[in-house]
Amino acid sequence: MQSSSTLRILFVTPEIYPLSKTGGLGDVSAALPAALREMKVDVRVLIPGYSQVLKKLRYKRKVADFPEHAPFPASALLSAKLPAGPSANIPVFIIDCPPLYNRGGGPYVDEAGHDWSDNSLRFGLLSRIGAILASDASPLPWYPDVIHCNDWQSGLAPAYLHFHKGKKAASLMEIHNLAFQGVFSPETAGQLGLPPASFSMNGVEYYGGMSFMKAGLYYADRIATVSPTYAKEIQAAPLGFGMEGLLAARAQHLSGILNGIPVTEWDSSTDPHLVQNYSPDDLAPKVANKRALQQAMGLAVDRQVLLFGAVSRITYQKGCDLLLEIARQLVDIPAQLVILGTGEAVLEKELAALANHHPGKIAVRIGFDEKLTHLIEAGADSFLMPSRFEPCGLNQMYSQRYGTPPVVHGTGGLLDTVVDCTPHTLADGSASGFVFHDMTAESFAGTLSRVAAAYDNKRIWRQLQKNGMLKDFSWRSSASSYRKLYLSLLS
Repeated sequence: MQSSSTLRILFVTPEIYPLSKTGGLGDVSAALPAALREMKVDVRVLIPGYSQVLKKLRYKRKVADFPEHAPFPASALLSAKLPAGPSANIPVFIIDCPPLYNRGGGPYVDEAGHDWSDNSLRFGLLSRIGAILASDASPLPWYPDVIHCNDWQSGLAPAYLHFHKGKKAASLMEIHNLAFQGVFSPETAGQLGLPPASFSMNGVEYYGGMSFMKAGLYYADRIATVSPTYAKEIQAAPLGFGMEGLLAARAQHLSGILNGIPVTEWDSSTDPHLVQNYSPDDLAPKVANKRALQQAMGLAVDRQVLLFGAVSRITYQKGCDLLLEIARQLVDIPAQLVILGTGEAVLEKELAALANHHPGKIAVRIGFDEKLTHLIEAGADSFLMPSRFEPCGLNQMYSQRYGTPPVVHGTGGLLDTVVDCTPHTLADGSASGFVFHDMTAESFAGTLSRVAAAYDNKRIWRQLQKNGMLKDFSWRSSASSYRKLYLSLLS
């Protein structure tokens, strides 16, 4: 490795905003490297060269070639920097391999929503090139001290490095969502160039198949995940999803570091998407955003009625079925509800039918709309996140920043970031939202009644809003924790 006092990190990820994004990982992959670079850490990001990535990067130069290495096609490594935005100028390496990445659809699925049949090859190549760049086999003059792998798509990189005989970087495997494990047929390990010794219980073998995620969890020097509570939850069933034994055995090498959010992008006092900006010292303009949201979504315009908002993947994991179950009680509070998101077709259809059944009271928009997302965070009175599990979650932090106290299920990062409103937490100034612990419609509905009671008490509600808006959810603290973790790997 090159001699320098600067800490060097290769951050390997399957997506990064604004080049490609399907969820929170895309945001984290931009925000964490940006925060680390502010701390003088030399972070460079490795991503697949999807067609949309190559189109969005104007200035690219080739820095290396990788010849065909069965079963991987020949590819090139391009160098560029992220375009304008909070993470502008972060150096990125792009794997240019048209046979694997130049296609329509999304990063992981085709236009019909089905997994690409060659995903093992597509992300095996991401892992393999990540491992090469993190070893003395790299064709580049820049070598990392640590390779930071994110989710199953880069999980083979620590395995490749483990079997590399020369010098290599330390490895960190980051779990963003353990439910996605990259499981393929057993012969895949050999096809992707891993030795027969890797295919065992103490390796990549997973219930007869092979798992990219398990490879990362087993072979990485350290493991991290995106909140302290989630780090504990995944060491037991059901949230360990079959890997709880391995994670419990590696507990001493497992860290939970809470995600941050880009606070300059999510700032109610400067947000360009809002009708009127507001701050903890002047919350009055918030009502203008509520009116605009009600008008935009076809709800009855009423500044007094309690308005709940939700922006989410419409899935069972996110608790959208609970929203369907408690809709009648919510309307009877009385309250309104606006939902934005996309996901499972059956739930989308049922939510649309619910809105049709309660015109002026419940509104549903299927799809993604950045401007509307910001308006919901600002215009709603309270934000709903009844997730069955949530490794970290971002919207509950956005909501608190926007003076929109969230209602969350007590799991993962939701429990780590939202302080339940009780007489005690109101007295000590920590209350910032509402937490329910039983994943039932009754518990959820009962908590909404608590929200309504607090909303009717303007003094309590203002205190809740201000408590949340004054919390520090920036990446500064998280980036500092990752820097310490990297340094511990080197020591």
